[in-house]
Amino acid sequence: MRPFELRRAASVDDAVLLGASSPTAQQGATVRYLAGGTTLLDLMKLDVEHPAHVVQIGHLGLDRIETAPDGGLSIGAMVRNSDLAHDERVRRGYPVLSQALLSGASGQLRNMATTAGNLLQRTRCVYFRDPHMACNKRAPGSGCDAMEGYHRNLALLGTSEHCIASNPSDMNVALVVLEARIHVAGLHGGRQIPIANFHLLPRDTPHIETPLAAGDLITHVTLPPLPPGTRSGYLKLRDRASFEFALASCAIVLRLDGGKVEEIRIGLGGVATRPWRAVQAEHMLVGQPLTMAAITAAAAVAMQDAVPRPGNAFKVELARRCIVEAIGNLAGEELQ
Repeated sequence: MRPFELRRAASVDDAVLLGASSPTAQQGATVRYLAGGTTLLDLMKLDVEHPAHVVQIGHLGLDRIETAPDGGLSIGAMVRNSDLAHDERVRRGYPVLSQALLSGASGQLRNMATTAGNLLQRTRCVYFRDPHMACNKRAPGSGCDAMEGYHRNLALLGTSEHCIASNPSDMNVALVVLEARIHVAGLHGGRQIPIANFHLLPRDTPHIETPLAAGDLITHVTLPPLPPGTRSGYLKLRDRASFEFALASCAIVLRLDGGKVEEIRIGLGGVATRPWRAVQAEHMLVGQPLTMAAITAAAAVAMQDAVPRPGNAFKVELARRCIVEAIGNLAGEELQ
């Protein structure tokens, strides 16, 4: 680990000013915010992240879960994953989020990891985490050794010729189907970013992962209320039962009316470069009777644009089955 200066922000505004002393908020930045540290400290030890300044923000009062005026939920950036997963409002109103959080990492890590840190969690691609390997996400323009390397945990959707790294977060997949909004404080005031626009596709700039600018600080996340009768759930498929990242996962929000699909949202994890929303598959099911044949056809459409490689081609079928199982679990006896 390289030497760095640790700074303690006096307020949110102070944190923004300290963060803005870096020319960019992306990889290579000289300033990083420190929340739970479960990702940042690991990457600093690996010499993947090497900020000159680290700004502490865990004491700024951003650790509250509150009911929003519209009946939704406001989740502070520093809320610990374990507290969020076990909050009764989350368990009752947004079970997909609670289930996703509890499927990630270990109890010890969930006690430290935060909402904002999870939003910004970086890939577990082994080539990104090894400074001796070529990685466009870590060192722009250096190439991508993953293309011809180890593929098992890498992406099939949203990839480019420059990067095939998968997004590792379970929480983010749930937030995608809950249509969360990310609230950010910055040098030019506050703004909201829909979760659908927060994680960027790699294209030819895989090192730019979000639209955050220098000094931008996530303050909280809001979830809109779900209509009465809405069901939600999360299914994660992985190599072992705990402390393992998804090979394929699926978050579902579902509302049925008389056996027909009134609304459905399908999110995928473990198979894409960002938390993935299967919009075409959703459109196929809305307004239709919920049958196994319809779900199977929609699952196939969800993965039709996959670009598999030898080490992860099995994930195409795995993801299809994950979608079918996740929807079937929620539908129960109403599956026709």
